[in-house]
Amino acid sequence: MDFWQQYRAIDARDVRFDGQFVTAVSSTGIYCRPSCPARTPKPANVTFYRTSAAAHDAGYRACKRCLPEAVPGDPAWNLRSDAAARAMRLIADGEVDRTGVGGLASRLGYSPRHLNRILREELGAGALALARAHRAQTARTLLTASPLRFADVAFAAGFGSIRQFNDTVQQVFDLTPSQLRHASRQVSQGRQDADTDGTPRGGPVRLSLFLPVRLPYDNGIFRFLAARAVAGVERGDESTYERLLRLPAGSAWFGASSVERRGTGQAALPVTVSVAGLGDLPALLSRIRRLFDLDADPVAIDAVLARSPSFADLTASVPGLRLPGSLDPHETLIRAIAGHQDPVATATTSFGRLAASGPPVDVPGTSLTRTFPSAQDLADAPEPLMPGPRRRNDALRAAAAKLASGDLPLGVGSDPAALRADLLDLDGVDPWIADYVAMRVLGHPDIHLSSDAAVLSGWSEVGRQGTGLDEAMDAVRPWRSYATAHLWRAADGIDRAEARAGSPRRQRLAPHPRTHSPSIERTTTP
Repeated sequence: MDFWQQYRAIDARDVRFDGQFVTAVSSTGIYCRPSCPARTPKPANVTFYRTSAAAHDAGYRACKRCLPEAVPGDPAWNLRSDAAARAMRLIADGEVDRTGVGGLASRLGYSPRHLNRILREELGAGALALARAHRAQTARTLLTASPLRFADVAFAAGFGSIRQFNDTVQQVFDLTPSQLRHASRQVSQGRQDADTDGTPRGGPVRLSLFLPVRLPYDNGIFRFLAARAVAGVERGDESTYERLLRLPAGSAWFGASSVERRGTGQAALPVTVSVAGLGDLPALLSRIRRLFDLDADPVAIDAVLARSPSFADLTASVPGLRLPGSLDPHETLIRAIAGHQDPVATATTSFGRLAASGPPVDVPGTSLTRTFPSAQDLADAPEPLMPGPRRRNDALRAAAAKLASGDLPLGVGSDPAALRADLLDLDGVDPWIADYVAMRVLGHPDIHLSSDAAVLSGWSEVGRQGTGLDEAMDAVRPWRSYATAHLWRAADGIDRAEARAGSPRRQRLAPHPRTHSPSIERTTTP
């Protein structure tokens, strides 16, 4: 966007652009979100910054009225796959807090100096400043939505000391932590899961928060997750989802429910989280955001899909459809390999057997009892890992061993092309698995699963005569992943209707030549 496009966005107070840039006003010394209700400043007084970190480095403070930190993230970090985008995904996942700028640079294959040069040129701030802005955002969320004591908020947000926490909050928001907490309208929504003085009780820390999201938002993603829920590990229905997972400090749990409107043009995903250590909280919230695709720009996506005769009706009937993400990249690959040749229900049952082989987990407040086995657990497990073809079992164990040893780097900071090549080098991994993992783990918006049976099933019902699937997909670049999600949704509706009629469809696909597996009835989407 050029200056005048951005200026028109702030003049219209367009909430769609919240999180994509901030508006710094020289006459007031503050920066705002695009939808700030304050009077539109004169163009001569306005400077636009890509990130709040850049605005802060330029000497501006956050607006107390619109709280520009309380917004969805920038959708460009999934759309782009360059070093800056990969760095932003890793920063949000807590990489700087865990390993420092040196560790972040190493993950991306650069020296710290060169990485900072890239980030300053692209985003106006270096890695430390961007991580600091992310900590400030987490701190604001905890200060305004929980009664945690300030020391716990500082640690949970990733600050190294109370003084650093106090200084950052004061500089970014021009308010002390106490003033920020008391000024917030959400103070009354602090949960009963902490003592009245904000001191966490013994054991896991449990909080309820609201994660901002862009509208429109289709809650059908809950049905997608519920259909693939592994017994004991996760559970869901059409409006709720809960899950156990492993984080560095121990087992964590979260529950989410349907997105709610929270003011004009704004919405949020209600979540309750439980972590063994407060240091795990930022990474957990980041993973929840990616799982539910909260940072997508649905207006931009739907506008492109609506121009396609093949997808216009689907988009009109389901606006704001989201792409399911991944909570654990290693798990996503394991499930893609293990469930690739089975129907969804069969694969999910097999995953439940894998999970049941591990020790039980006790997290208060939930009846879930298991976490999905780690790659190391599977690499050390006795034969066979799961029933089925020996070739698939061997592929599963080989992938688990490479993940456990670190020989296969897989995470939100992976380069899509390099990741695809690395995955295809594994025995038993075909293009469908590689592309599906990139779609889920990286949130890659432009993946076309041309051999997916559910995609073909959906296309058979909605495709326009004379137009091929590949041609229709090419017309909606760079949002082919979302077109795929629409076809999955259409296929799900077909299956439901045929199940009610008592005549489920049987569709067979030829196997990929590298796997030499027998024909299958449906390629699952694990």
